[in-house]
Amino acid sequence: MDERRPTPEEMLERAALEEARSGRGRLKIFFGAAPGVGKTYAMLEAARARKRQGADVVIGLIETHGRRDTEVLVEGLEILPSKSIDHRGVTLREFDLDGALVRHPGLVLVDELAHTNAPGSRHLRRWQDVIELIEDGVDVYTTLNVQHVESLNDVVAQITGVHVQETVPDSILDVAAEIELVDLSPDDLLDRLREGKVYIPAQAERAMRNFFRKGNLIALRELALRKTAERVDAQAVEWKREQGIEEPLPTRERILVAVNHRQQSADVVRSGRRMASSLHAPWIALAVETPAFDRLPEEVRDRVSEHLALAEGLGAERLVVRGERVSDEILAVARERNITRIVIGKPTHARWRDWIRGSLIDELVRGSAGVEVVVTSGEKSEREPKRLAGSRRRSRPAEYAWALVPVLSSTLICWVTRPIFNLADQAMVYLLGVLIAASALPRGPSLLAAVASVAALDFCFVPPYFSFAVGDLRYVITFVVMLIVGLSVSRRTVLIREQAEAARQRERRTAALFAMSREFSVEDEANAIARTALTHVRDLTESDAVVLLARDGKELVPLAGEATGLFGTQRELAVARWVFEHGRPAGYGTDTLPASETVFLPLVGAAGTIGVFGVALGQRKADPSPSLRQLLETFVAQTALALERVLLREETSRAKLAIETERLRNDLLSTVSHDLRTPLASITGAAGVLLEKSAPLDEEERRELLETVKEESERLNRLVGNLLDLTRIESGNLRIRKEWVPIEEVVHSAIGRLSERLADHRVLTELPEAVLLAPIDPVLIEQVLVNLLENAAKYSPTRSAITVRAAAAQDAVVCEVMDEGRGIPHGEEQKIFEKFYRVADGRRAEGAGLGLTVCQAILRAHGGTIQAENRREGGALFRFSLPITGETPLVDTEWEEVRS
Repeated sequence: MDERRPTPEEMLERAALEEARSGRGRLKIFFGAAPGVGKTYAMLEAARARKRQGADVVIGLIETHGRRDTEVLVEGLEILPSKSIDHRGVTLREFDLDGALVRHPGLVLVDELAHTNAPGSRHLRRWQDVIELIEDGVDVYTTLNVQHVESLNDVVAQITGVHVQETVPDSILDVAAEIELVDLSPDDLLDRLREGKVYIPAQAERAMRNFFRKGNLIALRELALRKTAERVDAQAVEWKREQGIEEPLPTRERILVAVNHRQQSADVVRSGRRMASSLHAPWIALAVETPAFDRLPEEVRDRVSEHLALAEGLGAERLVVRGERVSDEILAVARERNITRIVIGKPTHARWRDWIRGSLIDELVRGSAGVEVVVTSGEKSEREPKRLAGSRRRSRPAEYAWALVPVLSSTLICWVTRPIFNLADQAMVYLLGVLIAASALPRGPSLLAAVASVAALDFCFVPPYFSFAVGDLRYVITFVVMLIVGLSVSRRTVLIREQAEAARQRERRTAALFAMSREFSVEDEANAIARTALTHVRDLTESDAVVLLARDGKELVPLAGEATGLFGTQRELAVARWVFEHGRPAGYGTDTLPASETVFLPLVGAAGTIGVFGVALGQRKADPSPSLRQLLETFVAQTALALERVLLREETSRAKLAIETERLRNDLLSTVSHDLRTPLASITGAAGVLLEKSAPLDEEERRELLETVKEESERLNRLVGNLLDLTRIESGNLRIRKEWVPIEEVVHSAIGRLSERLADHRVLTELPEAVLLAPIDPVLIEQVLVNLLENAAKYSPTRSAITVRAAAAQDAVVCEVMDEGRGIPHGEEQKIFEKFYRVADGRRAEGAGLGLTVCQAILRAHGGTIQAENRREGGALFRFSLPITGETPLVDTEWEEVRS
């Protein structure tokens, strides 16, 4: 094979890819056309083979469906305990991701990749669990059916009439290190179905009448084979790139059709389409823009765009590249894209032109190696110009006049220096003039400068002087050599200048694309992305543009560019609407609604068309070249991806907000239904007994009922107070009225408010001897202490100690509330501050779960913090800090006297 050394860019890309793969686990997918083909069986056999090789293999989750032969393969393999999740009264068995991460085996088996996890799981889908596993360095074996591949979802629905809800993104297949196709013929699968090896008999009968019809199975099998072939082909191309092999691997037919400006090229495109259709092969329509192409008149260059549009309409991939030699660019694309056949039109020019300029067909054949070159003839159009050179842009007369200036200057210099310059020196001066002319003028004037220089040298400096006659034949050789050198230097200089201009143009376009992509990466609003895209597109095309985004799936709303007026007429509105509905370009330069001066391109994302991008190409003095159109399409595609990223993030935020709102609503309803109803029921019952006249009550019973009414009323009052406090805090209506207050005063006031609640506990205080002042809202901080003390009393046993401690720290006051209860369950130290969260602890799990949330909100409003932890000697400890800002005032002597 033809091998080459990889370029530095390829080596860097390969190094980056290897670095990304390092530390990651390998994913292997056992891929099938339908359930029952034996994916799980094949996965278990492969896992047992790995285990025999010494690998640490465990089963994360396997669905045997009661098949005895599958259950036999499970025996002897370690099975991780599954996770049970209660959902609407039903216990669901799910894969335990955390258990697998803690166990961290060498290989874990996770069946049914497309499965949707039960509510309450960390991830919505099982494939997300698998991604986390391989990112943690664990190898994973899994199974997948073709109907669950996202890109094939609509195709499967058309084939089977069943719209599969559980899908896996195609990117997961790209992440997989290996995909193994588990294949079974439709007849054998139907036999397994009848034997009850796939479903139970009743389900099998229904399945064979619907999804498992033979025609469906044949079509699904073809889809699976094609998807696997695409994956294998991508791996072959990647391997070829890594090995530096340029020769295509003839594993699959791929056709490249070379498109040019000649009328015959349309027939070549149709011939390539027929060939691709007969071979069931993908095909590419390629146009090469060379410096000679740029000199063609506008109407001739437009033919290339027409031919590319024709090829795209026939199903080809459109591609435009720039280069110096057409053959080199065609062969480069053929090697890069693993092309097996190149289709090119039969030449129509005279044979002698091939002797002078070289034959494109001959160059392709000699450099094609393993690629087959097909030369096809098309019908010669009457409109085809007889001479292409005559249709090129003609040089202006002024340019020919400027071409004579270097000749005249060289003649003047040689005339002044003729006493000291000989004929060879004078010839060099004239060649310098030819070089100067070629560096600034087109080909025609440059050639004129070369011919005029030879004539001027003969006329002025070769005897007989002032005559074109040559007295010595030796001078003829000098003139011929000088003419050949002048023409060659002129041609090469012009060519280098054209190449430099083409390189600058490519660099500008690449820099523009890079700059736009870099700006997109930092933008987080759709309007900002649209403005960035319009700025770059206007600089690229020198035309007005507009970005239209679909709102609510119907109305197109301008994001940016509305001031240009491109969207003001009903005609432009109709074109944009058509593009959005059909997902295809329309307007100027297309076959659909070409009367419009604006070309509208669809903004296509992963989920479909999200909007329209309009560019007023009709305002340009000249139509854009095919390469410029291709770059414009790239800009639009990048804009669509950036907009979709922002829209998906907004949609995710809305979904999270909706989920959180629904959760809070359910929690609030649960709280109202229980924590409000319970005290109300107690109060109602006690009041009813008190009002009952038929049953006389003694003084002790009456007192107990009244105490019940009081306690439940206080409980209800605290619950409503917490709800109101939380509402005020979250709505932003809470106003902090800070004043310098002794912390000791706030502590004793809070303890006093809960004197009855704390009567069964020993309350200890550890306060500094000196007066400790802090700038706080005393009412709110007292509420914090009340909530913490009440919480400690609720979760600690009777006659146990509750300690309140306060001390000065660096620029802060630190307060602690400690109890001798069971403490906080491991891992819930932060959860207990969430709204409506309660630690399940039997009878103590009362209240709405808002007290600690209110504490945290009040302390945050003061600029402080709160945290919870377990004490070593047992019990819980809540510590909060309050910052001290400003100058501490002098301690009031009256307070010192009272304190003493």
